[in-house]
Amino acid sequence: MSTAAAVLALVWAMTFPAPTSDPVPYDQLIAAEAAAAAAASTATGTTLSAEQAEHMAADADWRLSARLYHAGGGGATGNDSLGCRPIAMRTVAIDPRVVPRRTRLFIKETVGMEMPDGTLHDGYWYASDTGGAIKGNKIDLYTGHGRGSMRPAMPLNMSTLTVVEAGRFDGCPPAWG
Repeated sequence: MSTAAAVLALVWAMTFPAPTSDPVPYDQLIAAEAAAAAAASTATGTTLSAEQAEHMAADADWRLSARLYHAGGGGATGNDSLGCRPIAMRTVAIDPRVVPRRTRLFIKETVGMEMPDGTLHDGYWYASDTGGAIKGNKIDLYTGHGRGSMRPAMPLNMSTLTVVEAGRFDGCPPAWG
């Protein structure tokens, strides 16, 4: 069992010691999720800033079903809906009726995700694109060029992500660095 999985299993067992017939209160469930996410980030070696820790502990503004897209092979071509070049592992496509464009997002499940260059994702994404297939509570994560760029985010495909509004941005999404 991986270290992260072992830590998550331990946190879960401590939070919910034995199945009972009583339902688990919502605030207790959210606290357990935050503790598990913090434990997972510690297990992966991710050190959270104060802002990241605040977002990890916050309630979700949205729960969105994830999809992945990439440049090439019928994926993203050209600029996003703001006229910006999509930034790998930063740009997301959303339904603007659900998530406003130009929203800076914090996606809890991406914190500590290992990137192709070996760095760890900080959890921040930018709603700068829309798509014909993105309707309702869906989010499309832009991974870069080619199918291989999807590898780090593949475990998130078709899962429900915990998304916190982390502010607004002007201009285009920032590049890594």
